[in-house]
Amino acid sequence: MTNITIYCSNNDYVGFRVSGHSGYSEAGYDIVCAGISALTINCMNSIETFTDTLFYCDSNETDGMISFRITKNNGADAQLLLKSLVLGLEDMESNYEEYIDLI
Repeated sequence: MTNITIYCSNNDYVGFRVSGHSGYSEAGYDIVCAGISALTINCMNSIETFTDTLFYCDSNETDGMISFRITKNNGADAQLLLKSLVLGLEDMESNYEEYIDLI
C-alpha cells in the first residue's frame, strides 16, 4: 500500500510525503504507483519551474518514498499546484482505495 501524508499549516499546504509501493501489480506494470509518481513529480517540477517557491525534496526509489516540504515563498501559485495534486490523489484513492491511504 502507498501511504500519502499531506502537510498543512495555517490552512496552507506545505508539503507531502509518499511512501511504499501500492502492490496493485508487479514493478514496471503498476498503474497505481505510476499514477502517484506522475502526479507528485509533476507537481514538484511545476512548483520549481513556474513559481519562486523554495523547497526541500528527498526521495528513495527502492522504498517508493518522496518527501517534499516548502521552505520559503509559499504563494498562491504553489498552493494551486498543491491543491491540484491533492485533487488528483483523492480521485485515485477513491478508485484504488485498497492500494492508497491518503491522510
